[in-house]
Amino acid sequence: MKLFLTVALFCVVVLLPAEDVPVEIQSRSAILIDATTGSILFSKNPEEEIPPASLTKLMTIHIALSEVQSGNASLDEIIELPPASWAINQPPHSSLMFLAQGQTVTLQELLVGLAVPSGNDAAVAVALRFAPTVADFAERMNAEARTMGLEKTHFVEPSGISEFNITTAGEYARFCSEYIHLHPETLADYHSIKQFSYPKQSNVPERNRNRPGTIVQTNHNPFIRTFDGADGLKTGYIDESGYNIAVTAERNDTRLIAIVLGGRSTRIRDADCQILLDYGFANYKTFRPEIAELEPQRVWFGEKDWVELALVEPVIFTVPASAVEPVQIRLEVFDTLKAPVLIDAQIGDLVFFDEYGEVVRTPVFTKESVGRGGFFKRFFDHVRLFFLNLFTKKN
Repeated sequence: MKLFLTVALFCVVVLLPAEDVPVEIQSRSAILIDATTGSILFSKNPEEEIPPASLTKLMTIHIALSEVQSGNASLDEIIELPPASWAINQPPHSSLMFLAQGQTVTLQELLVGLAVPSGNDAAVAVALRFAPTVADFAERMNAEARTMGLEKTHFVEPSGISEFNITTAGEYARFCSEYIHLHPETLADYHSIKQFSYPKQSNVPERNRNRPGTIVQTNHNPFIRTFDGADGLKTGYIDESGYNIAVTAERNDTRLIAIVLGGRSTRIRDADCQILLDYGFANYKTFRPEIAELEPQRVWFGEKDWVELALVEPVIFTVPASAVEPVQIRLEVFDTLKAPVLIDAQIGDLVFFDEYGEVVRTPVFTKESVGRGGFFKRFFDHVRLFFLNLFTKKN
């Protein structure tokens, strides 16, 4: 038997069908998602496998910050710079932080060097801090990708210089959403920094303090300077992939992530990304309905007659930006609740629907346990339930 509790809200949650989306993208692959809900607002070849180039560095940053959060590292610690991490030993055409022998650099500086000038040398230094070899660190990256459910994403090194690093726009968008969720501070601390100066006096040996050879580099992501609300994330290029970019921006409590892979030029890549973000913010928003406390549900044959209910997480979903029509909420209980009832047991779903049908549902759980009642309580509940069912069938 299903029980229903209906209340009115104010929104419409019907998204445009893909064929009605007025967006044309020139790059090989692209996707636009709501970063909070994961809703896909646009996609083009989202499962095509393309080298991520320097987008790879976000996974490198993620692993380093995970080590910090686990207490295994500190952002203030001084990182050893083995010869493999020096700028002069990086492959041709590498983007660089300009690490060199004898420098003193913190993990925090290396992470900024990864995010802003996209230093391949910084990627090697971070990798060798957390693994014996670059190859071992790549295996850590792959293990983390598998944990995140990224089945096609694969890494062979931490900087993105190799064409054998692989991802898809769809998987990389999901990774970026998780990355922002796990490390929200990186948007302000790393990815939205517009310029990076290195080495400074504190980084070089004392004999070079008067002339540290500081190099000022600009963040490769143009959107943090030109697009309202943009605060990340990363660009990348190698010949085998073309021009890639991952951009996130937030406006009016809606955060979008746009991934563009395989652009033929920076102009095409950036124009495609601009189209996606403009389209997303013009047409969609993240909806966070306020849900009143759920009514307790009747329990039969129990030591008490009612059980309190709760949602595990807030309900959040994506709606058209112009949403004004009513959406309703319906509590669907799977079956008649009979004691014993365990705590944290899913007893049904909270369903959001409109005139077009179901929009989203979220599980509803018990907040407490209810044990079996005594003999007379169970007897009288049997009688009540018999006549209740009899009356329900007649009607």
